[in-house]
Amino acid sequence: MRIVSLLASGTELCCALGAGDDLVGRSHECDRPAWVTVLPALSRPTFDVSGSSAEIDALVRGKLAAGEPLYQIDETALAELAPDVLITQTHCQVCAVSPETPGSAPRWERKQAVALATGSLAGVLQGWANVATAIGRPHEGAEMVAEARARIAEWESSTARLHRPRTLVLEWIEPPFALGNWGPELVRLAGGDSLLGRLGGHSTAIGWDEIHAADADVIIVAPCGFDLERTAAEMSELQSDPRWCDLRAVKSGCGFIADGNLHFNRSGPHILDTVDLLAEILHPDVFEPRREGIGWRRLAPPVT
Repeated sequence: MRIVSLLASGTELCCALGAGDDLVGRSHECDRPAWVTVLPALSRPTFDVSGSSAEIDALVRGKLAAGEPLYQIDETALAELAPDVLITQTHCQVCAVSPETPGSAPRWERKQAVALATGSLAGVLQGWANVATAIGRPHEGAEMVAEARARIAEWESSTARLHRPRTLVLEWIEPPFALGNWGPELVRLAGGDSLLGRLGGHSTAIGWDEIHAADADVIIVAPCGFDLERTAAEMSELQSDPRWCDLRAVKSGCGFIADGNLHFNRSGPHILDTVDLLAEILHPDVFEPRREGIGWRRLAPPVT
């Protein structure tokens, strides 16, 4: 079987299911496991992704308003690879390639295709099963889903009696976006109450008045597509903003940054590792901070 995955989560999933050797192409974002970067990248963003969160937001909004695509597919290369299965997603046109991306739609009509199209944790697991079936690994998929459900049950038991900090996760910096999709479920499993974000819905822009009114106990900044170092580099501007410095969680030393690209934006087989990370942040007296400095970092409170 020949598989092209135009989604980082799909690529990770194929490898976890034992079908890594069947991959013949990937998206520009697929980078795990590291060896997949030797595969041809068939997509590219049509806007500059190297700028600040404010600059990226302006470019994305401009393209959407003009009806222009955010990603481009190399249709010639895709045709030459002749995949039997295409993997992508239909949940968010901003985050990754979708069937509507120029260059991908004709292939969807002629080849077997599977799209992850979910905003909930239950839907994520169903997506895994769908992909596993499409690539001829239904039994492996069923085992993976069963193991994930067992981990979910373990987390529900482990955090059931813990104090639940009111937690705000920001999935973008400028403008601020509240974490949505499956994110609130991960916060709940880790022993927190997620604020402002809508379970199963897209992450949405929120105002600073809403952020102040929420009065979170803990604030975590984990921008979509940004790793820990890139987030840290952009935080200097936010940390000089009086609106940020005036937040109770920030003043009390309960402001954090996390690797949004790896832990919060992907619906692949490592999604429940994010619960481990969140539990370390929310309940440091219970869970050993094994990912501190790697997946997350505590921010110093403002100097007064």
